[in-house]
This record gives sequence, structure tokens and C-alpha cells, in this order.
Amino acid sequence: MADTTDFTCPRCARPATEQFYGPCGTCRSELVATMRREGEIIEVAAYEPKMNVVPNQIATKE
Repeated sequence: MADTTDFTCPRCARPATEQFYGPCGTCRSELVATMRREGEIIEVAAYEPKMNVVPNQIATKE
């Protein structure tokens, strides 16, 4: 394992030894179990330009 750091867990205030500063392994496991969500597909309406949008005059030139 890479270099580890001893610190106090910012979430539970218990001593922790981890590679990076942040919640300890126990807190991370608890957060994953309680906060995990499945992905969902969001339906978005098709883009319709506003009425004040004017077409390019050169593109409409005959």
C-alpha cells in the first residue's frame, strides 16, 4: 500500500489511517450503503427555437 496518513476522521471523529484525508473506511462503506442511487433516464423535450430567433438573411436569399 502507498504512504498512509494518520488523522481523525472528519465524519465520526475516530482515529483513522488512510492513504488520503477524508471519511474513514467504515464511514465510506456506510455512506455508500445509504446514499447510493441507481442511474435513471431523463426524458428531455425536443429543442424548439424561440419565436424571436430570425433566420440568417444570406441563408434565406434566393
